[in-house]
Amino acid sequence: MSTDPQLLDDLERRGLIHDTTDREALAERLAEGPVTIYYGVDPTAPSLHVGNLIGLLMLRRFQQAGHRPLPLAGGATGMIGDPSGKSDERNLLDDDALQDNLAGIVPLLRQFVDFEDVPNAAKLLDNRAWTVGLPLLDFLRDVGKHVTVNHMVAKDSVRNRMDGDEGISFTEFSYMLLQANDFLWLYEHEGCEMQIGGSDQWGNISLGVDLIRRRTGDKAHALTWPLLLQKDGTKYGKTAGGETIWLTPDRMSPYRFYQAWIQVEDDEVRKLLLWLTFLDVDEIDRVVGEHEQAPHQRIGQRRLAFELTAIVHGEEAASSAVEASEALFGGSVAELGVPAFEMLAAEVPTTAFDRSRLDEPDNLVPLLVDASVASSRSEAGRLLKQNGIAVNDEKVAADAVIDRGALRHDRFCLVRKGKKSVHLLDFGVRAEA
Repeated sequence: MSTDPQLLDDLERRGLIHDTTDREALAERLAEGPVTIYYGVDPTAPSLHVGNLIGLLMLRRFQQAGHRPLPLAGGATGMIGDPSGKSDERNLLDDDALQDNLAGIVPLLRQFVDFEDVPNAAKLLDNRAWTVGLPLLDFLRDVGKHVTVNHMVAKDSVRNRMDGDEGISFTEFSYMLLQANDFLWLYEHEGCEMQIGGSDQWGNISLGVDLIRRRTGDKAHALTWPLLLQKDGTKYGKTAGGETIWLTPDRMSPYRFYQAWIQVEDDEVRKLLLWLTFLDVDEIDRVVGEHEQAPHQRIGQRRLAFELTAIVHGEEAASSAVEASEALFGGSVAELGVPAFEMLAAEVPTTAFDRSRLDEPDNLVPLLVDASVASSRSEAGRLLKQNGIAVNDEKVAADAVIDRGALRHDRFCLVRKGKKSVHLLDFGVRAEA
């Protein structure tokens, strides 16, 4: 199988290379033919978040370039906790919590790379498989013997913790040995020649490269990318409102995921398009150029939000998020599809009504009151007299009714009170016979 010789050049143009073991040797090896690479995530939560996104997309970039990806769920290392980038000791996970987290994470790993029907199919692994039964004396002899304490304490992740008030436990101190052993095991059993990760993982990854060299005499490779940081230097893992940007819809809906990227600053758009989408660099520059001509239209943010939502949740969800967003913020509901209405129902105040209410005469005022759009009939009447109520984008009078002809998809009706208040009426409930 042939491989794309331009992969490293493309990653460099995108700014996605922070460190490599040997740039020239790596380029030569990637050009020779498919390379097996791995990226690991520890199941410290029931979902992955945007901080893991570059790694997942990197696995896909390498697979699309002809290489074989190994996504690894750290069932063993997740029980220990990586000290990298942490100022405090992690809480240790028990077996039940770990299994619950793995159940949420494994489907995500499968979502980003192809596991069948391609010559370079991915393989999902869990490092508990080779770690849980490893005798301590064997581990100390086969791994610990080849790593000096001087080398380990020189790592920034360890040194920073040692200089802090709380220090670092031996448990977390041993984490890098476990990760190095993972690389060695994958090299010996899966032919894995390369590990990738964020720049804060460089110490752990390079230790694995060194362990492979010492144990086998062979050359392994490593590549890291810059951390996804906001302008204040904090990790890009939360929205402006403090909500974690999770990758599973049960923890963050596709609509809220889309909205998280609509809100990014103008000067972040190009970097995020380069790092988090598969648009080619020339296309990204074109989008950014259009954005800079009319930044108030948020062209760059809208393209970023659509591309990312499509990657994580699928194109249908991305299209529905666009429709729902535009309708919610003043656009027309005329072309809104059922998925977009259902998406809105999860995000805005929604009241379900029995369809028999459509047959009631003069039903508008009682429906507005029952849906809490108005607190009383008198308030509803006042709003209607002031043209303060719109039904599906049309201002309505006090004598209007909501009948079947007023529904979208024979079910939904969007009511606006003033400019900002939106309420969805859902007439999908049918009376029991």
